[in-house]
Amino acid sequence: MIVALTGGIGSGKSFVCRFLETKGIRVYDCDAAAKRLMRTSGLLQQQLCQLVGPELFAEGKLQKALLARFLLSSEENKQAVNAVIHPAVAADFLSSGYEWFESAILFESGFNKRVPCDFVVGVTAPIEIRARRVMDRDGISYEKAKEWIMRQMPEEEMKSRCNYIIVNDGETNIESEVDAVIAQLHQ
Repeated sequence: MIVALTGGIGSGKSFVCRFLETKGIRVYDCDAAAKRLMRTSGLLQQQLCQLVGPELFAEGKLQKALLARFLLSSEENKQAVNAVIHPAVAADFLSSGYEWFESAILFESGFNKRVPCDFVVGVTAPIEIRARRVMDRDGISYEKAKEWIMRQMPEEEMKSRCNYIIVNDGETNIESEVDAVIAQLHQ
């Protein structure tokens, strides 16, 4: 069984993942895996250099600012980078032995098509709470946090694509929500 965990920035996915681990469920982190693979996979580095240029891995180290500029310069560039990174992450996940994975941009990136999921669990929180979490985590303004949130898939659309929803608003009992999802998945 493959279960995807998703949700917008600041929804509290990482918190839910840590909680799942206390229940004995290991969750594969797609974002961390992409960063690891960009550091360690010679093939991935070569493919990215073909897109961005040989200076992307100057002195053997990823030049993050250069990659960010390339990604932000056009939708085509973003899609080209995703077309290189996402298959590598999907293959890494499928060979990992994990059943759960966390992907913030599961639907936007089409990752749910690369890794067929039996179930999708969405993590949600009110936009004000999400903005505050992002501000606290990244040391940015409310306006910038809100801008990042608004760039992502609308929460209602994300929720409509999920099998289960966990509300991480700081008031709802996460333990009972997670326990209910686990129980339903094991029926």
